[in-house]
Amino acid sequence: MPIKPSDGEEEFFKAQELHKMRQSQVDSAATMEVQEKDRLKKLHWMRCPKCGLELQEVEFRGVQVDTCFSCEGMFLDGGEIEKILAHEEPGMLERIAQSLFKPISGS
Repeated sequence: MPIKPSDGEEEFFKAQELHKMRQSQVDSAATMEVQEKDRLKKLHWMRCPKCGLELQEVEFRGVQVDTCFSCEGMFLDGGEIEKILAHEEPGMLERIAQSLFKPISGS
């Protein structure tokens, strides 16, 4: 005669089956999320956020700046503004301010 599993054993195996199904759904969702992220990256890669046309890289003070020739927008990646400002000489307004507002010497 076959041995019938107890109710506790059946619940244990059903719980394991549900856990496997739930984990499968989580894995599937994660895969879809990565695929969707990749799809959006391919769709928007090197596209102007303002007008949607293609961006071109133009060198400006040793930094590759993404430029849209349609709307004339210029877009910087992380850290690029610091590289540009590191090469910056004092601007005209800064030179005027330095010449007008000199520190007062002790009297």
